[in-house]
Amino acid sequence: MMPIKEIKQVMINGRLIGISGLEEAINEIGRISGEWGDVEITKKLFEIISRNNYVPSNMQEAYGKAVLREFKKAQGLPVVPEPVAGLKIAVLGMGCARCSQLESDVRDILSELKIAADLQHITDSQEIARYRVMGSPALVINNKVVSVGEVPPKSKIRQWIIESCNLPEEN
Repeated sequence: MMPIKEIKQVMINGRLIGISGLEEAINEIGRISGEWGDVEITKKLFEIISRNNYVPSNMQEAYGKAVLREFKKAQGLPVVPEPVAGLKIAVLGMGCARCSQLESDVRDILSELKIAADLQHITDSQEIARYRVMGSPALVINNKVVSVGEVPPKSKIRQWIIESCNLPEEN
């Protein structure tokens, strides 16, 4: 029986795609990469993940960029974030009452403004750690941490969402 590999959600061309075994591949390459350049690292990561994941031929370059970006994040190296398509909002927190309140407030505001958004509540401590925040709840809009350790007033959340969408502010 094959061991079950962890599935990691990765942004590829503006969509979250699950990649099986990416963490294991990153750890393996991280141990042996030494002085390898981006091309070699990407090639080896892609080779490993292709064993357990279907990658359409027209998406190989996008997958390669995404796995290299995740490798660099895991190694603490500077990374160019995936360009954001649409509005992406993440509430970071283990699921306490304040985290749930923040998620509820964001949903209410999105509904009031009639804005579609990709809203996630991230509860996994390893995923939260990737954002390098030290408190919860935290609010991330289009990959930018806007609030940590509090449930901001709805007026402030509304302002951040409007600014992120480049909408005219309401009076």
